[in-house]
Amino acid sequence: MKIYETVQRQAEAYADQPFLHIPRQATAAYAAAPVDYTYAEALRAVDRLRRRFADAGYGTGHRVAVALDNRADAIIAFLALNALGVSFVPLNMEQRPDELAHVIGHSDAVLVVSLPGHAPKLAQAVQLLPEDVPISVCDPPEFKPAPAPATRASLEDAAMVYTSGTTGKPKGCLLSEEYFLHAGEWYAELGGYCTLEPGRERLLTPLPLFHMNALVVSFMAMLVTGGCLIQLDRFHPSSWWATVRDSGATALHYLGVMPAILLSRPSDPGDDFSGQVKFGFGSNAEPEHHAVFEARFGFPLIEGWAMTETGCGGCIMANTEPRHVGQRCFGRPPDAVELRLADDAGQNVAAGEPGELLIRAAGPDPRRGFFSGYYKDPAATAEAWQEGWLHTGDVARADRDGSLFFVERKKNIIRRSGENIAISEVEATMMQHESVDACAVAPVRDMIRGEEVFACVVLHVAHPATAATARDIFDFCHSRLTYYKAPGYIAFVDEIPTTATQKIRRADMKKLAAGLVEHEDTFDLREFKRRS
Repeated sequence: MKIYETVQRQAEAYADQPFLHIPRQATAAYAAAPVDYTYAEALRAVDRLRRRFADAGYGTGHRVAVALDNRADAIIAFLALNALGVSFVPLNMEQRPDELAHVIGHSDAVLVVSLPGHAPKLAQAVQLLPEDVPISVCDPPEFKPAPAPATRASLEDAAMVYTSGTTGKPKGCLLSEEYFLHAGEWYAELGGYCTLEPGRERLLTPLPLFHMNALVVSFMAMLVTGGCLIQLDRFHPSSWWATVRDSGATALHYLGVMPAILLSRPSDPGDDFSGQVKFGFGSNAEPEHHAVFEARFGFPLIEGWAMTETGCGGCIMANTEPRHVGQRCFGRPPDAVELRLADDAGQNVAAGEPGELLIRAAGPDPRRGFFSGYYKDPAATAEAWQEGWLHTGDVARADRDGSLFFVERKKNIIRRSGENIAISEVEATMMQHESVDACAVAPVRDMIRGEEVFACVVLHVAHPATAATARDIFDFCHSRLTYYKAPGYIAFVDEIPTTATQKIRRADMKKLAAGLVEHEDTFDLREFKRRS
């Protein structure tokens, strides 16, 4: 069954009930009022756009890249394309043209649908491709005719979401119809603190539609239960609680950065939302913020764990007690999930010891609800699914009651404000600077962003270890990397910890960075990490 067919069914059951709400704070740049759709109105809008795509020749076997941000247009386009069997490839428009070119080209997209303001950057991206990909500006859309029908009778993906890997080049995760529908059903049945009442919930999320959390989890939860999705363009701290109150949100999705920022704001008599908001659904709340946030704002932050690769087939949530608040607990595995905690040799670790989280769905289909694989990369897919278990690269430990606690990431990834940053990509960029003889990058803890990019640099002898040199390296990286990937800290060192074969000792590098982050000779460049 297609996701579109679920929309059809729900439009009959909940015709005049709210389907989608874009608050005024999120529409300020392009509309004078909020944007609202009932279920019946949304289906009519989807069908109008579906006919326009079909008239231009788009259908089964095609992929279309979409740069419509977090607007209602993106969700309507996703559903219209889904109705035709076209795969949806959301674009992150904070990326550089060469990064966008990789996604557009690698995904085999035959069309890019764009907001007017994104068209110039997308034109630069398309120029980097060996074959032209037409760009249709959506205001209103004028779709270029589709190329000849794709040779594939169908696609194994309803969408393709790109996720950063340790090698730097993002990998395309194939997300099937079943992946989406399973996520909605999973959320609807989750229960505990996260119980959803059919036709009554209003779920607010500021997270981007180019990630699975917003595109799949929150959207499908509301669709399957007849609720209303409240989609923000991004997180606005100053107006956050006014938006929550005015929108009537009954549940919120968050990342760890959000509680930290909200707690830093002055207290207000209206801080208590216990009579309105049932729960926050998210991950990575800082331990020292967790209980404080719940006491101040009046609702629980339900911590969980998942990856794009696991979908909700491998999602684990602390939606029932014991939640072990403030201990990075993400709950106990449900009956539908099997897991192991393994050492580097693949052997199960002793109780209470940390090990890599290996996970799969219980029952005859271990990949039920998981991604379908990495596009054009069967070797990476096979590596991820070694011996029938998805190797997550995350290290956890289990308590006596079966509760799981996040420890660290085994992969060479920095997780900053919900974005994965490949360490190798940052190091490769830094090595292109004329002053850098050697470098190594590691994550350091950040009370607001979760983790920050820390770089140790060995300079060529002709370059001084000064603030000006650090700023020059930063500017070089900032101009070549998406802004959040640039180093937040730079420390000049005499040597990088390496093995006898000159490989960076990552564990030692983490310890070195943690020790240097407060050192007076370390240059703090975080204030310059801004969107262009």
